[in-house]
Amino acid sequence: MSRIAIIGGTGNVGQRIAVEAQSRGHQVTVVARKPSAAIPFGANFVAGDAVTGAAALGEKLKGHDVLVSAAKFASVTAANVLEVARGAGIGRVLVVGGAGSLEIKPGLRLVDTPDFPEAYKSEAVPGAQFLDDLRKVHDVDWTFLTPAAHFVPGLRTGKFRLGGDAFFTDDKGNSVISYEDYAIAMLDEIEKPANVCKRFSIAY
Repeated sequence: MSRIAIIGGTGNVGQRIAVEAQSRGHQVTVVARKPSAAIPFGANFVAGDAVTGAAALGEKLKGHDVLVSAAKFASVTAANVLEVARGAGIGRVLVVGGAGSLEIKPGLRLVDTPDFPEAYKSEAVPGAQFLDDLRKVHDVDWTFLTPAAHFVPGLRTGKFRLGGDAFFTDDKGNSVISYEDYAIAMLDEIEKPANVCKRFSIAY
């Protein structure tokens, strides 16, 4: 059993990760600015802000084994999350990524293509920067798990494909993954690390 703290654990993805972790017998702490009905039953709650109170939050999370960031990239940076982890003495950090940083061909990210929706850039651009910043880090075992382009609520099927930096689709050209199946892959990685200090991706 691991003690897992989840920044953004009341969000769509964070909730699913918390529930999946609990179903496997892990102890979960949800980190958010204030209590919410979205906190899964049985999870601990810690009030905190990784941006304005990273040092204080790190103190509160001492004793945890793993830190997961499921916060929006528009509101939190790699530096914020790493400050929390280092302050807490947590050596394993996993991040809920974004599809914008995937490459449609070597050296060309999805977010940099002409047809990438402008409305999504406020999250995709800092998400890509977050990954770039992590790639310079060597004192923390980080992992950045990137979902498919369409990241939605759905079924927990346990059937999906894993990849690397390249954007990939199913045989119909769709790029989709459910929050529920994403959570499976995230917990698999926590329990049996296979992508330490690298990014991997998931889609159907």
